[in-house]
Amino acid sequence: MAFNLRSLFSSADNTSKDRRGEERIRLPDSATILIVDDSRTAIAVLKKTFAPTGYDILSASDGEEGIEMAKLHRPDLILMDIIMPGLNGFQATRILRKDADTQDIPIVIISGNEQATEKFWGLRVGANGFLAKPVDRAELFHLLREHLPNAEVI
Repeated sequence: MAFNLRSLFSSADNTSKDRRGEERIRLPDSATILIVDDSRTAIAVLKKTFAPTGYDILSASDGEEGIEMAKLHRPDLILMDIIMPGLNGFQATRILRKDADTQDIPIVIISGNEQATEKFWGLRVGANGFLAKPVDRAELFHLLREHLPNAEVI
């Protein structure tokens, strides 16, 4: 029997796994993500995290601006902070869910407060997911896989 180098790197079930043993996911080649957060530092960290993806990243510093940008640009996903001046993230999410133009955009709440009540209210007002700050990169990309159109297992 001849030695086959390729057999060392392919799996018997024909699914691809990353180095941690999880299925690999191909994210869409292009997407627009809106980050709504009053912290310039949080926005900068998230933009740096997304830099290798080549996605278009938009940002807004409060709920009102986030709503305007969501209506204008129709992003593929919104990352929404909770505590902001003016409209908070819960209020902005509720408004976006009631608007026919924005009601289907996935919204992920991001918060420095990981209490169960934050998650509960986020989901209750229409958010699709919740991430605690500081944002864990693996969790962030897991939510992207879940909520971005055209993400697929490879």
